[in-house]
Amino acid sequence: MRVKKLNKSDFYYELPKELIAQTPIEKRDESRLLVVNTKSDKIAHRHFKDIKEYLKPNDTLVINNTRVMPSRIFGHREGKDESIEVLLLKRDGNYWESLVRPGKKMKIGSKVIFSDELSCEVVDILEDGIRKIRLDYDGILEEILDRIGNMPLPPYIEETLEDKERYQTVYSKYYGSAAAPTAGLHFTTELLDEIKNMGVNIATVTLHVGLGTFRPVKEEKIENHIMHSEKYIIDKENAEIISNTKKNGGRVIAVGTTSIRTLESVYKKFGEIREDEDSTDIFIYPGFEFKVVDAIITNFHLPESTLLMLISAFYNREKVLEVYQEAIREKYRFFSFGDAMFLY
Repeated sequence: MRVKKLNKSDFYYELPKELIAQTPIEKRDESRLLVVNTKSDKIAHRHFKDIKEYLKPNDTLVINNTRVMPSRIFGHREGKDESIEVLLLKRDGNYWESLVRPGKKMKIGSKVIFSDELSCEVVDILEDGIRKIRLDYDGILEEILDRIGNMPLPPYIEETLEDKERYQTVYSKYYGSAAAPTAGLHFTTELLDEIKNMGVNIATVTLHVGLGTFRPVKEEKIENHIMHSEKYIIDKENAEIISNTKKNGGRVIAVGTTSIRTLESVYKKFGEIREDEDSTDIFIYPGFEFKVVDAIITNFHLPESTLLMLISAFYNREKVLEVYQEAIREKYRFFSFGDAMFLY
């Protein structure tokens, strides 16, 4: 079947600013949940803790256990007073791809002092103004960042985050992300235990979220957009859980777009789910054929974003936008700290 070529503007919708969630809800699993049956197109308005009612024994919930680094750090240029902000994005040993503001003054060789323990030097300037820097530090980097770093909250969040852990999932484990896999923010430890006790499997993958996932689509023809690559890991035990679920007729339910991209990338590479560690720049938009994922838990995404395009590939672009209009009418909270959707 030929799929109509889509433009960026086909994924636009108007969102009242007051629906952009600025702070996390007090109790994670009391956020709202908009449930969509993609076969009947029926919608239900629930709360997140009701997700249990839509899960069955032998289903497998796939969660991303990456941990967000407090990677927004402030310092000053060596010998100058002016403030410099550095956002660490992607690591390669002591070298990092990073966003630097103000960027124009940060030429190759420029040094920034963050604290007595931490400094950096610009070693290269990459595309889109991204700087490659070398971090120099005395001690364990993660501990230093925990002390002096700030959470890399998206620019549409203007409120201060009082508790850094609220931008982490309760199952976050491995540092490496520049943004949270936000669909997982709704789970509590208690809710996950209840789900396990129902006979639902929990499988983990790791995908370190880069800002490429959230990078604006600049090309009007969406197929011309290039995704930045992100590192993922899936170990043997969890690959087998997911693979056996498919063989036994259970559903694979991906928590968030990062889990989806990991699973579909591995399948695309091998024709099955197996242990792997690699990077992916997979771009999922309408016309994509899902091979692994049967249902999705996700948040509400920005207009014209690659994340909204991914959800539209799973369901149907026009119907997704209709569901979004319903969410706006019902005053759901949008984006990172917002409410959730379940599509099955």
